[in-house]
Amino acid sequence: MESWPWPSGGAWLLVAARALLQLLRADLRLGRPLLAALALLAALDWLCQRLLPPLAALAVLAATGWIVLSRLARPQRLPVATRAVLITGCDSGFGNATAKKLDAMGFTVLATVLDLNSPGALELRACCSSRLQLLQMDLTKPADISRVLEFTKVHTASTGLWGLVNNAGQNIFVADAELCPVATFRTCMEVNFFGALEMTKGLLPLLRRSSGRIVTVSSPAGDMPFPCLAAYGTSKAALALLMGNFSCELLPWGVKVSIIQPACFKTESVKDVHQWEERKQQLLATLPQELLQAYGEDYIEHLNGQFLHSLSQALPDLSPVVDAITDALLAAQPRRRYYPGHGLGLIYFIHYYLVSCSPSSSVPMSWPYLCPGHSPGPRPQTGPLSHCPVSRAHVEQLQQRRFLVPLLLFQVF
Repeated sequence: MESWPWPSGGAWLLVAARALLQLLRADLRLGRPLLAALALLAALDWLCQRLLPPLAALAVLAATGWIVLSRLARPQRLPVATRAVLITGCDSGFGNATAKKLDAMGFTVLATVLDLNSPGALELRACCSSRLQLLQMDLTKPADISRVLEFTKVHTASTGLWGLVNNAGQNIFVADAELCPVATFRTCMEVNFFGALEMTKGLLPLLRRSSGRIVTVSSPAGDMPFPCLAAYGTSKAALALLMGNFSCELLPWGVKVSIIQPACFKTESVKDVHQWEERKQQLLATLPQELLQAYGEDYIEHLNGQFLHSLSQALPDLSPVVDAITDALLAAQPRRRYYPGHGLGLIYFIHYYLVSCSPSSSVPMSWPYLCPGHSPGPRPQTGPLSHCPVSRAHVEQLQQRRFLVPLLLFQVF
């Protein structure tokens, strides 16, 4: 097909006019996303010239440019005014950083902490305005929850409560489901699921009255089976499903519900290597002898070593998560799910589209190299673990494969 001179000039003029208008209104920023979008449009223009008639090429390019610029536009934000927000788990990490940002924006912030004298609590007290109120709360204690709910109702009587940020969470052991004590599953559910459930139900009358927002920090480990995160992932899966129910049920009142699914970020919990070492020793000390012989201490040691290696690759800048929480609170039309951090698109793609490449369609591709009984290598013929599928050969294979993609994307706080 013959090419034609400047066939898509009209489309480019339309795209340029829309981009200029958005820049003047501060709805668009000059940066890599915009430059990448223009480069893709140029490539699409080149393809259209060779494959499509002039009018069809013009229509395709104009429509694509319009859609791309719409996606790049900053979402419309609601004014902060006198809005009040309650955030759980502000001792450190995402909760602490979010409390600081929302206070700086002019929100009335109610920040719950485990310890009013913790470094994070003292930092918030020192650097934030008098609008920020620190509240002590342990999500495993009903009395603490009731006290915070009562304080919130009284403190927001005049302004109303605009948002609840369910951020508090806990992960205890890095181990396979069989190795984790049942008490670990109960503790994770108590903090990550039942705590958020009690806070949400307790504050729903206020949130329904203001047509406000519920923002919950979950984890990709709740969407797919991550190695070593059985207890944590199970609680986060239950939490995400609960928030999906609330999202539908609260539509008549205009309450919008968003879930944040972060990649692995360097929160205080992630950086505390000594804490993970102590928990590993605690697991080894309490593990039944039968399980220890079946799995082997080498396997547990290496599991924790690879876990710590993956945490060393965590993202240091927490701002993508904080920005996602802020957008969920203030955007006129917030997303139902946010995925801040690099690499999440890849792992979701692997899980949903390449999972059939595994020996079993119900487990991730990497699990044949991670799970007892699925070791592709031969068992040793002699030695104390000769009867066990988890052998030194298995450990060596684990060392070579570095747990593949999933362990690089742990989210443990």
